[in-house]
Amino acid sequence: MKTRKILVASGAILSLLTVSACVTDPNTGQRYASRTAIGGVGGAGLGYLLGGLIGGKTARIVGAGIGAAAGGYVGYRMDEQIKELEEATAGSGVDVSQTPNGDGILVNLPDVTFPVNSADISPAMRRTLDGVAQSMVNHPNSLIDVMGHTDSTGSDQYNLDLSRRRADSVTNYLVSRGVARARIESIGYGEQYPVADNTTEAGRAQNRRVEIRITPITQADVNAAY
Repeated sequence: MKTRKILVASGAILSLLTVSACVTDPNTGQRYASRTAIGGVGGAGLGYLLGGLIGGKTARIVGAGIGAAAGGYVGYRMDEQIKELEEATAGSGVDVSQTPNGDGILVNLPDVTFPVNSADISPAMRRTLDGVAQSMVNHPNSLIDVMGHTDSTGSDQYNLDLSRRRADSVTNYLVSRGVARARIESIGYGEQYPVADNTTEAGRAQNRRVEIRITPITQADVNAAY
């Protein structure tokens, strides 16, 4: 019976990995599978996406004051925000999808978000991030993780530092556009979680990314936190 349960669970995860739309690289026009779908197949696994919020949910709910000020019902419509984000990022190369376990939203910012070896956000992506930030302001009952990733070129330490600086850069930009800083945690993973083959240029380009995970907070979450 235990074996059967494990097989069923494995099948469910595989289904999550394989059901996804394609996205287009804005530099090359190349079509490829959503990074969310291939994260656990081509790389080191989906542990960082399937795990809990960075820093823990309860402390962050209290720190962000979600549900405390109004003292009322916390409502959230994830499907509405996904549609809003898709409209805000259309044509930019950004990939918007549900997280693999379906409990949040994943916004994948592509390689062209930054110049080579830089943490400065490109002007074109700033306009896109304006729309992402506005959606976050419109839907305040969520917590946000900003996660930086690199390819395997260069030293481990350099890649880790670059991924942190890029995640911090996106975080600071969202805050500058009105997103409450207390809602956001930022982390750099370096080259630890590739989503494509690092031996090819196309694969390395896919691995250089910043992911924004938006986790809705429910009334039950708020009740448990307070």
